[in-house]
Amino acid sequence: MYVPPAFKDDEVESIRATIWSAGLANLVTATADGPIATPLPLFLDETEGEHGVLYGHLAKANPQWRSAPTGEALAIFMGPEAYVTPSWYATKQETGKVVPTWNYIAVHAYGPVEFFHEPERLLEVVTLLTNTHEKSRAKPWAVSDAPTDFVASQLRGIIGVRIPVTRFEGKRKMSQNRPEADRIGVAAGLAAYEKPQDREVASLIPIPA
Repeated sequence: MYVPPAFKDDEVESIRATIWSAGLANLVTATADGPIATPLPLFLDETEGEHGVLYGHLAKANPQWRSAPTGEALAIFMGPEAYVTPSWYATKQETGKVVPTWNYIAVHAYGPVEFFHEPERLLEVVTLLTNTHEKSRAKPWAVSDAPTDFVASQLRGIIGVRIPVTRFEGKRKMSQNRPEADRIGVAAGLAAYEKPQDREVASLIPIPA
């Protein structure tokens, strides 16, 4: 990922927060037949290894796990994003030398991928994934709520994914390269929109208090 110095995010807590808030990732592997990508939920176990380990699962019918990867796998997590019109820039009125852009947050996680099918490991992964996304609900659903034989049959249809992370690349592009007046304009413009994601991006743009 191309990361100009102004947009580099190498804070561990910030990177982890992006991963946890994104939930869904794109798992990309390079193979002899070309790249393969699958959108899937991944969670980061921060207690394993230097950078943590990503876990998830694929459908057994998905050919990605059967194709031997070349080099490391890549998991892509996207945070809030929004289109930025040059009409919000003070610079537009001053010189007219402005163009549209996009503000966004992204994290790329790299590491060797392992695909596994042991039922005990699969059950642990789907349980952790489920608990992660159900815990905020008033009445969380649990894997144990389903009949044991049904769960076992579902596990036979998936393949586990384990990626020990070797490195992260974090990018937080929030108009940091623009003059203060332009940043203020972008934040105000996005805050006026009804889309929650636009308003979230507005809150992340660095402007004076």
